[in-house]
Amino acid sequence: MANCLFFSSWHSANVTNKRGGVRCRVKKRTSARTRSGVAQQIPDQQGLGGLDNYPNLTAILRDGRKSRKYPDEFSRYPGIPRHMQFDDVILGRRSIRGYKPDPVPRALIEEIIALAMRAPSSMNTQPWNFYVITGEPLNKIRAGNTERMVAGVPQSREFRTGQAFAGQHRDRQVGVAKQLFSAMGIARDDKEMRQDWVLRGFRQFDAPVCVIVTYDRVLDGSDDTPFDCGAVATALVNAAWSRGLGAVINSQGIMQSPVVREHAGIADDQVIMKSIALGWPDESFPANAVVSERKSVEDATVFVGFDN
Repeated sequence: MANCLFFSSWHSANVTNKRGGVRCRVKKRTSARTRSGVAQQIPDQQGLGGLDNYPNLTAILRDGRKSRKYPDEFSRYPGIPRHMQFDDVILGRRSIRGYKPDPVPRALIEEIIALAMRAPSSMNTQPWNFYVITGEPLNKIRAGNTERMVAGVPQSREFRTGQAFAGQHRDRQVGVAKQLFSAMGIARDDKEMRQDWVLRGFRQFDAPVCVIVTYDRVLDGSDDTPFDCGAVATALVNAAWSRGLGAVINSQGIMQSPVVREHAGIADDQVIMKSIALGWPDESFPANAVVSERKSVEDATVFVGFDN
């Protein structure tokens, strides 16, 4: 199974490439050749040796100097400053639900995914794979997902959702909804605007790129696997933020699994875990300024064996 598949309106043919011990099925242009005739593959995850195809990323990971800089090739992209400390990324990142229509360069997405895959996983199993979608295939997913949901077709997401939230968990869900609706000027009794907000989620928030996170079906039933996918998804949105991109992890955009599988070409040996809307943040979109609240360390943590 491929580690990463890129889909856009220009793909036309499947090719298989095997280098450095990692197999990657990609889509190939018919009108122009990619580098060496195939798309650049995601690096081998055994140490740093497999990162030779990513000289800029290799420098980032190997260079421990405090003064290290991000690759010059990414400095031309507008957005958030590149020289960010870890705290800047963690404390500054927020979920982005409004995007500019500008395309995101594939090379930039590849670097973000390569960074994200440094996330830890149970016994280094690395169960995750990615389908990166843009252009017409993404538009077809948006349309099919929305049409089926509006028509009342039951959702068919492939992960367990459990019972409806209650108590403090429901309070937090309602709390962030209030923040978002307040920012957007959506009144409690405004059914039309509330419906429009829901439909935005079904459309992947109109982001120019969607990253579908899947995992190997052979691991289905293990709680470690979705936990690991959560780790790589978190790493991905943080890496994107450090590069000036916004993202929001969501499941609204994959409510209709058959639609997603058809237009993203997701293999039968994969389980769809989550989707991530990705793109350049639209600073004029009010909800993008919302910073969700967090419970305190005191509320979340039990310290045992400490003197104080």
